[in-house]
Amino acid sequence: MDQDVMKELADNLSKVEAHFQEELKKLRTGRAHPSMVEEVMIEAYGTQMPLKQLATVTTPEPQLIQIAAFDPGTVGAIASGIRNNQSLGFNPSDDGNVVRIQVPALTEERRKLIVKQLGEKQEEAMIGIRKARHDAMGVIDKAKKDKEIGEDDAKRMQKEVDDAVNAAKSTIEAQSKEKESDILKV
Repeated sequence: MDQDVMKELADNLSKVEAHFQEELKKLRTGRAHPSMVEEVMIEAYGTQMPLKQLATVTTPEPQLIQIAAFDPGTVGAIASGIRNNQSLGFNPSDDGNVVRIQVPALTEERRKLIVKQLGEKQEEAMIGIRKARHDAMGVIDKAKKDKEIGEDDAKRMQKEVDDAVNAAKSTIEAQSKEKESDILKV
């Protein structure tokens, strides 16, 4: 019983942490990173496709993203797809073979806005953690009420759940702090 609860909790917490990691990659710091554009949907071959299926994305310099299309015929579509994505605010240039994006340095105002987005993403992760804890505690309480486990076992399991939850919170907070310092670093 307690193995099942802890395994379920661990699975839920690791899903929350993995999702938070993915969300962190999407937030811009002062430097270029392939994940900034890899998921942009591009109209190619009559359908919408993520950029990473159409090209190789590299960052040869800290302020430059370079996109090498697998099919040179899609270079124009890639450039316009990125240009039309308002959330990025990039203006790519292409020479017929390669798309280049100069990533502008972040203004102080933009940095503060991104830190605010980071806070929202951290809060989403914390909500996920609280939900996982609530589910685990619910299972323990039900088992105690149904007399499947005793009072001592319930207390021990609740402590294990709280320890796992606190560890997950610490991890999220540490990652968030690190990302915030990255964003605010000029």
